Amino acid sequence: MINRQALIGLLGANIMKSLAPALHTDAFAAAGIAGHYHLMDVDRLPGRTLPGLLDAVKTAGFLGANVTFPFKQAIIPLLDALSPEARRIGAVNTVVIDRTGRTAGHNTDCSGFRLSFADGLGRAAAEGKTAVLVGAGGAGSAVAFALLDLGLKTLIVHDQDTARAAALVADVVTHFGAGRGRMAGRLSSEIAAADGVVNATPIGMSGFPGVPLPVEALRPEHWVADVIYSPMETALIEAAAAAGARTLTGGGMCVYQAVDAFRLFTGIDPDVARMHQTFDAALAARDAVS
Repeated sequence: MINRQALIGLLGANIMKSLAPALHTDAFAAAGIAGHYHLMDVDRLPGRTLPGLLDAVKTAGFLGANVTFPFKQAIIPLLDALSPEARRIGAVNTVVIDRTGRTAGHNTDCSGFRLSFADGLGRAAAEGKTAVLVGAGGAGSAVAFALLDLGLKTLIVHDQDTARAAALVADVVTHFGAGRGRMAGRLSSEIAAADGVVNATPIGMSGFPGVPLPVEALRPEHWVADVIYSPMETALIEAAAAAGARTLTGGGMCVYQAVDAFRLFTGIDPDVARMHQTFDAALAARDAVS
């Protein structure tokens, strides 16, 4: 049983538009807990390092912290333990801290994307299909495992860091078998021949303008997903919709990963429908002043 007061937060860069505080604060209120969600943005905290921030939240008695770009893989060596899912994926987005200060890393991005994809596009969009994943970092690793869990036949991975892309392909092959993953060749050709594409890079997020892939390769038969929700309609999602493709924004992933993270932090199952409503209200409020 946790105390009726609680602290959690988010470690990352360019996170001041995050809706995580609204989601978790409302979930705390619904549970009768005086909880606070604190944003620790390294862009606003010059000189602060990831090890220093992790030590600070442990000292302050946080129940834990979410972790986002660029720390989802960098935080792993700093933790005392990893869940089987986080170890499998090789990325952490949720750190739980026990009463002794011991840290355990979890990954709720994978389940979050998997549930969002099933809701928004349907499992049939992945089963037996081929998809191109752009971005092989922490978010990309979670998306890769989620898609293969959904029955994707072949995952084609592209990243500007070819070593990172190769490492993710190797992980996919290790866990799912030969032929389930490979490196991308010419990106436009790979996308044109695939059933779908996912952006798991920061490109398109507020502060990181642009489009992460050649949109001229998109067709009405494609589905296109983005993990970003700031803004909700990224330039990629707008271009995909204009091409007639089915689209999936990062909003559902944000909600579902928060549901699982809140459960890990508190041991309490939040109301999923209420969290969706809170997300919609917080998004409207944020966009009204953007």
